[in-house]
Amino acid sequence: MKADLRGAVVPLGLLLLAEAGMRLNQVQSDALARPSEVGLALWQALLDGSLWLSSGQTLGAALAGLGLGGGLGLLLGLWFGLSRAAAQASSLSVELLRPVPSVALIPLSMLVFGFGFRMEIAVVAFTCFWPMLLLSQAAIRQVEPRLLEVARMLGFNPWDRVAKIVLPAALPRIFVAFRLSVGIALVVGVTVEIAANPQGLGYALMSAQQSLRPDLMFALLLWLGLLGWALSAGLLVLQQRWFRHSLPDAAGDRP
Repeated sequence: MKADLRGAVVPLGLLLLAEAGMRLNQVQSDALARPSEVGLALWQALLDGSLWLSSGQTLGAALAGLGLGGGLGLLLGLWFGLSRAAAQASSLSVELLRPVPSVALIPLSMLVFGFGFRMEIAVVAFTCFWPMLLLSQAAIRQVEPRLLEVARMLGFNPWDRVAKIVLPAALPRIFVAFRLSVGIALVVGVTVEIAANPQGLGYALMSAQQSLRPDLMFALLLWLGLLGWALSAGLLVLQQRWFRHSLPDAAGDRP
């Protein structure tokens, strides 16, 4: 707790300096806003419900895309991790498609799905598919081979080997992949909303910028940072609670 409080000293000090400097110099700008104005705009957006609505739209699309793309990536990652033949047969396709930037799919998704959440979900799903595929495949490959030998000696069928041996052993690393994918889903979702989807936090950011509301624009940026931090912190707490003894140095995280 003390470390967390010490970490807040620098940003709070910078905000106080910015507030004092802008007031002393009487800064008036269409691109900047005093921290106090940003805080007031954030509070008003929370009170009138617009921020909650936009947040729900962004999180809904991001989580739907994560569920679709991440789920498919996890299933294929399990398959490729267990079958070297399947991994080798798909390696060329993976290496060709994985580098495609997610934003490059926005025009194609607009043609197929039009404006709206289906287009955003499709782009998020494509982006989340790859980290879940690659990291879950790597997690399966790192399962201790002797565990599989014991399962064979006990006469486990393939399904039992996966359900009772492979998944429990690989789950801590798969959860790390899920944490990474959650952050990616949020970033890509907001990017799509800025570029093409007239809903959500990304569109609210663009509307604030076009309306010359820097206070609201910075408030939305601050809210996005808080939202991402809350998601990451919550998942980190779950990881440390569920897999405390499985990943002692996972991602180098600390509470």
